[in-house]
Amino acid sequence: MRILGAKVVPVGFGGRTLKEAVDSAFEAYLKDPVTSIYAIGSVVGPHPFPKMVRDFQSVVGFEARDQFFEMTGNLPDNLVACVGGGSNAMGLFSAFIEDPCEMYGVEPAGKGTKLGEHAASLTYGSEGVLHGFNSIMLQNEDGSPAAVHSIASGLDYPSVGPEHAYLSTQKRTKVGTANDKETIEAFYALSRHEGIIPALESSHAVAFAMKLAREKPYESILVNLSGRGDKDIDFVVENFPPEDYK
Repeated sequence: MRILGAKVVPVGFGGRTLKEAVDSAFEAYLKDPVTSIYAIGSVVGPHPFPKMVRDFQSVVGFEARDQFFEMTGNLPDNLVACVGGGSNAMGLFSAFIEDPCEMYGVEPAGKGTKLGEHAASLTYGSEGVLHGFNSIMLQNEDGSPAAVHSIASGLDYPSVGPEHAYLSTQKRTKVGTANDKETIEAFYALSRHEGIIPALESSHAVAFAMKLAREKPYESILVNLSGRGDKDIDFVVENFPPEDYK
């Protein structure tokens, strides 16, 4: 980003997660709304951002739909994508809404079921308002956003995009989870078997797809690899050495 000329301002308060980054962006924008512009890369925030990001990301969904049909002559039985805010999943799902596919949004189950040990909003959350949008969120007793944890920095957000919340409550999508251990195992499995190093965010989807494949051995599964693992290699090798995952 700096090479392209951007000024990058790191977040240094709170949990220094995605939530605090959005807080900082809103704060900066409100201080100078005339000469600055607010934009976000996930399907969260006030209208029109969830719709804008979904439509931009839908290119991936429509390309995947066309290519899968061209390769197999059928549509996939199951779609699997990770969900933090949920931009990549919403982009994929949007191309298959009218199709007879099961769609799974995979949330980070982290290291436990208590608040602060995971970031599984649809699994454990309730209706609330955050960053200008109404959705399902993880919240404390006073309604404030709860602390979250995920091994993947792009998933550590205490809510999901409103369209994800709607599709889940309407039973059009299903919610899956993958914990930190399963995610690391999937990271190494895909790297070693296919030569593709996935981002830790996408590794959650891979981990769930591996479990789903055992449950549905005769059905096809389309997994959305929403990012590359280049950014995560040092972190993974330092904290989860390859020799521990044979």
